Amino acid sequence: MSRNYKFHNPKGAYFVSFAVVEWLDVFTRNEYKDILLDSLQFCQKNKGMEIFAWCIMTNHVHLAFRSIGEQSPGQILGDFKRFTSNAVVKAIKENSKESRRELLLKTFKKAAEKSSNVNQMQFWRHDNRPIEIYSNQVIAEKINYIHNNPVEAGLVFRPEDYPYSSAVDYAGEQGLLPDVVVVDIVNL
Repeated sequence: MSRNYKFHNPKGAYFVSFAVVEWLDVFTRNEYKDILLDSLQFCQKNKGMEIFAWCIMTNHVHLAFRSIGEQSPGQILGDFKRFTSNAVVKAIKENSKESRRELLLKTFKKAAEKSSNVNQMQFWRHDNRPIEIYSNQVIAEKINYIHNNPVEAGLVFRPEDYPYSSAVDYAGEQGLLPDVVVVDIVNL
């Protein structure tokens, strides 16, 4: 496990962000974002990941979550990142329409050569830093940050218009990821 996974309170809720190596825009293709969605759903159902907010951007992911199962938040996130790293790299290799395949795979291989704990391909950067959500103010701040990320990036005008985010759940509709725990941030 990376030295940057510092989840000091195993029952606490956390905000995390993690990016693709070299901040490559891998998630411009929906099929790669869908791999992350499927894995998040698996973690919800099988690993005790309770998700409060999420957003998949073109080159990074934001999550607000906690562990309600046996595994610690660091173990869940580590498993998620290992699985999605392998799955997305495999999808890139097998995607006949991927015009960036050679560049992406070369970059992942080069990143792995610089890392002491990655063998062949490094997909995710190792510098995510979990921030414990310890108050109502912090959870509201982090959820708003997560949902406004696509607006700040110029992808949409309103957070709830970005489908790869839990903002639609907070707007009273069902988003792409089921079982998101919507926090009433207006009345905190």
